[in-house]
Amino acid sequence: MARPLSEDKRNAILASATEVVAALGAGAPTAKIASGAAVAEGTLFTYFATKDALLNQLYLGLKDELAAAMMAGYPSRRGLQDRWHHVWDRYMDWGAAHPAKRKAMRQLTVSDRVAERTRQIGGRAFHDVQALLDESLAAGMMKDQPPAFAAAVMEALAETTLEFIAREPKRKERYKCGGFAAFWGAVSKP
Repeated sequence: MARPLSEDKRNAILASATEVVAALGAGAPTAKIASGAAVAEGTLFTYFATKDALLNQLYLGLKDELAAAMMAGYPSRRGLQDRWHHVWDRYMDWGAAHPAKRKAMRQLTVSDRVAERTRQIGGRAFHDVQALLDESLAAGMMKDQPPAFAAAVMEALAETTLEFIAREPKRKERYKCGGFAAFWGAVSKP
């Protein structure tokens, strides 16, 4: 009978993969990931059949965590600007608190090792954000622009804001406010 897998070891492998992928990209060696998790490389493959399986699970875990952080305490009965501000602030707080996770997610987002099916599943974690975007577009925001464009504008401004927060953490609130003002100014115009 096979020994049951340890959730602690699995989590250690994912945590190590986050750090290593953030530093080296999706091409990072599995030996380095295993070493960071304090497990043998063979043990890594007991938990994840292939490196791609590991990277795809890491991608999904990071997407789920970010989506949950963005929607925690979501003020569903408030106006569009307040709801967007909430989502923005939670995104900034998560990104500033977890720079390696943010960088690993960026690396995986552009990696061809993450399957299209995995990307689709990861996108589902953001269904509430997508609903907010759809509502905003229906209300006339970013008239005649595709939803993907609005999402890309938010992502670009968020990354810029998070880079400035990383450089000057003491000015985090100022950058969060400035980033949101730029985002809201860009998307709120009909």
